[in-house]
Amino acid sequence: RIAINYGGRSDIVSAGKRIASLVKSGELSPEDIDEGLFEKHLCTSGIPDPELIIRTGGEQRLSNFLLWNSAYSELYFTEKLWPEFDRSSIDDALKWYASRCWRFG
Repeated sequence: RIAINYGGRSDIVSAGKRIASLVKSGELSPEDIDEGLFEKHLCTSGIPDPELIIRTGGEQRLSNFLLWNSAYSELYFTEKLWPEFDRSSIDDALKWYASRCWRFG
């Protein structure tokens, strides 16, 4: 088993604080701040952004999950609860994902 205590808002605020500290100490100029630098200060740095996020239980929100990283993720919603989300359900989600037309921007 694995348990992770993660909150997207908290991650973004913490990254901002780390960057602000670097600016305050003179190690970084405000002009140096861009998306790439910001992402390097997130706790998910180095982990690819998810292409697909599956939300079970009929909820249609991100619930503070990977707020920065999910900007271009496809979101799949299902009424099935997590315990009932089986191999067939995963196949359905992947078929839906494969049918999507991706438009970035």
